[in-house]
Amino acid sequence: MALDRASLLAIDACTLRDRLATGAIRAIDLVEACLAQVAERDPEVRAFAWIDPEHARAQARALDEHRLRGRPTGPLHGVPVALKDIIDTVGIPTENGCALDAGRKPMHDAFVTERLKAAGAVIFGKTVTTELAFMTPGPTTNPHDPAYTPGGSSQGSAAAVAAAMVPLAIGTQTGGSVIRPASFCGVTGYKPTFGAIPRRGILAQSPSLDTVGVFARSPAEAAMLGEVLFGYDVGDPATRLAPHPDLHRIATSEPPLAPVFAIVQPPGWNEADQDLRDAFDELAAELGDQAFVAPLPKLFDDAAAVRERINFAEMARCYYTYGRDGGDVLGPHVRDAIETGNGILARDYLSALDMPKVLNAALDEIFDRCDAILCPAAPGPAPKGLDSTGSAIFNGLWTLCGTPAVTVPALTASNGLPMGLQLVAARGNDARLLRNAHWLHTRLDQP
Repeated sequence: MALDRASLLAIDACTLRDRLATGAIRAIDLVEACLAQVAERDPEVRAFAWIDPEHARAQARALDEHRLRGRPTGPLHGVPVALKDIIDTVGIPTENGCALDAGRKPMHDAFVTERLKAAGAVIFGKTVTTELAFMTPGPTTNPHDPAYTPGGSSQGSAAAVAAAMVPLAIGTQTGGSVIRPASFCGVTGYKPTFGAIPRRGILAQSPSLDTVGVFARSPAEAAMLGEVLFGYDVGDPATRLAPHPDLHRIATSEPPLAPVFAIVQPPGWNEADQDLRDAFDELAAELGDQAFVAPLPKLFDDAAAVRERINFAEMARCYYTYGRDGGDVLGPHVRDAIETGNGILARDYLSALDMPKVLNAALDEIFDRCDAILCPAAPGPAPKGLDSTGSAIFNGLWTLCGTPAVTVPALTASNGLPMGLQLVAARGNDARLLRNAHWLHTRLDQP
């Protein structure tokens, strides 16, 4: 018997994947449920920059026919996935949230788009991003309350998952563009180790920082999607040849010992609101001996300025033609960042590039004593208003260091909006990080 829309949309992505592979659920039924949810929610949430119902249906029907003929199915067979609108999709608009790119249709797929298609996923739609994935907000609202920001720049991807319009989505992070909107929208955002997922075919803003990330409802589902996307690509020098990760199996396995967390108050802690401070006090008490407070050395105080210096200098190079040709069409946030980048001296930029090595060496001393760092994903719940995407003060440090980070939707502010916990591990320890996030999510989700 076919499930109704609410029942289908309530199933986690991992279970959907398994049932789709066996034929217990048809891809077309799942796509129809998602499309109905889009029709109901997206007029208010406005998460999608492009969606063509017939295109989604055609993919689903083809995948159902593929399975019925007894052909092998991929690891995401029939699962709808939405992509941030800076990720190239052949023949489908990829407009980078920018009026200068209106009508742009790429001639080639991005690496991650290729991987999704090979895995049997349904390319469901393109999600709203801020202008050129920077700070100018798009039209997306927070699914929990349209008066509040969903965050940025991967705002549409986070909101689409939070509103159950799609089970999985892809975004990118250069400052806090995966972790922050995931926290504000109450979903899981996972930013892997820098270079783990190739960026070929994705708008380059800052090649030393840009990282592909994923959105899901839980760490286990994020691990399932991330595993499909990990790889090496000659077109991305940040990637490297390495064994394929077993993210999902490890993430959902039981830790050999109960994990120990280092609670960190990163630079900018003074921006944390009282709801967040109270929640962390309660969490520390709940974890007891499984948590200890770990102060960061003073050198971390400069991390935000160092990350911004790299970001703006590389923006000035990557967005040169936008700055040259944009005129008044380009928003002031992007124009100002490019202008600032043009003024950064080479010695200061090159010096900034050396800083992650120093910071990671200091972090290693903390990681030697814990399984993961535990810190806020944002200073509090989503700020009211749509003129800003909120502060990334608690995210940029980990982007600069290239460490994997994941936010667990576990906290609620006094106004009812979600707040996320952020877990961080040493570079390359993605599977263990996701296992610890899954362990914590499962524990905190229990009544």
